[in-house]
Amino acid sequence: MYRSRLGTDLSDITLDYVSSINDDSDIAFYDIVGSQAHTLMLFQNNIITKNDAKKILSSLETLKNEKFDSASGAEDIHELIESLVIKKAGMASGGKMHTARSRNDQVALDIRMKIRDDINIICNCLLDTVEALVSVAKNHQKTIMPLYTHLQQAQAGLLSHYLLAHADVLLRDFQRLFVTFERINQSPLGAGPVGGTSIPIDRHTTAKMLGFDGIVENSIDATSTRDFVAEYIAMVSILMTNLSKISEDFIIWSTSEFSFIELSDEFTSPSSVMPQKKNPDILELTRGKTAEVIGNLTAILTTIKGLATGYGRDLQQIKSSIWSTSKISISALLILKSVFLTMKVNEKQMKKVTESSNLIALDIAEKLVLEGIPFRVTHKIAGVLVQLAHNSKKSISKLTPIEITKSVSDTKVDPKIVSKIISTTTVVSSLKDRKSFGSSGFEEQKRMISDRIQKINQYRTDVSKRENKINSSIEDLKKQIDEIIR
Repeated sequence: MYRSRLGTDLSDITLDYVSSINDDSDIAFYDIVGSQAHTLMLFQNNIITKNDAKKILSSLETLKNEKFDSASGAEDIHELIESLVIKKAGMASGGKMHTARSRNDQVALDIRMKIRDDINIICNCLLDTVEALVSVAKNHQKTIMPLYTHLQQAQAGLLSHYLLAHADVLLRDFQRLFVTFERINQSPLGAGPVGGTSIPIDRHTTAKMLGFDGIVENSIDATSTRDFVAEYIAMVSILMTNLSKISEDFIIWSTSEFSFIELSDEFTSPSSVMPQKKNPDILELTRGKTAEVIGNLTAILTTIKGLATGYGRDLQQIKSSIWSTSKISISALLILKSVFLTMKVNEKQMKKVTESSNLIALDIAEKLVLEGIPFRVTHKIAGVLVQLAHNSKKSISKLTPIEITKSVSDTKVDPKIVSKIISTTTVVSSLKDRKSFGSSGFEEQKRMISDRIQKINQYRTDVSKRENKINSSIEDLKKQIDEIIR
């Protein structure tokens, strides 16, 4: 339909090469709604008649329930929908639908509408996942576990503290996407191919009809820029990287060597030949899908960096990367939420490992500091205690008075003070004494859990306001359309 300038149609092979119709099903609805808003605006500004508007809007309304044929011969969803409108409404009316716009501002509009909806979905899924983490944390405020640096046991901690750490990371993912929404929710419609139009349209009206916060003012920027896509995919890539990190932890924790957790059967699978296996496939796939999303970001940035200013057909190729990224992240959040809620925690094993690893060494050093001894001296004493315990294959608490005396031989510290501190220091006392703000101490868990619950509730309200604004605008648009076509 668009090839009258060239005087010939595309061959089947060429059409298949240039067509994006198979990737466009995700934006068909947005293209229809955007076309309705544009048509209504044309009528309100006396650019087309009410009769023309009625025929176009009626045709578009029927297309909302239609399943589009990918073998239609159309290059993309925009051409297909316009051709179907012309077929239903006739060329005299339907042929006016594309007045004062281009496929360039159309596709930019559709992508922005799709991404803003996906952001709201992902934000809700994020809050659900964070809520699951906080819920599990609430049940494990006394579950003792080792905390790691360099994959080496570092300090005694609590499972709740670990889970809240990841909840906080995901809340930052939420915040990033929430702010990104503001830059995406700007309408490019009416910018035309690149330089605008001489027809007296009202871009602000269509933006309001479609629930946008404003417009992308510059027509070049509106039609050819895809930095908003790169930003969205980048934010989701960070999100997926964070989910991959949790997945890696849980893969390690579910091994027989660790046995910290057991994953639900629903999220594991047996081997094809070894019936005893319980493989963490879902978590492994999350790592793999994270790589796919990062690949999508790389593909998009590589496409954008090679373009001169102005629309280039290369941009067509990034659509599938957007849809794929949204689908993967939404699915990952839905599944991992269920993984968190259904996993079994081996509290005894976590505590056993924690108590067998001399993780009270820092606590001993800090208690000596409270006796007025310089930390660098207490650090050395604690280091010798750990070395003596390691060499004698026993815990620090089992060291003899003679061994404790050796730990202070190069200092002026009274070994009796060290002995007393060792005798009163345990993993449990360590967590009771841990009082610094945001620490893994017992007292901090309750406060942090309460704080995160409040944040979740506030963020849910914020997302709902955005969703309601968009839905209200689309509903108002539908009412205006119904008044014309009834």
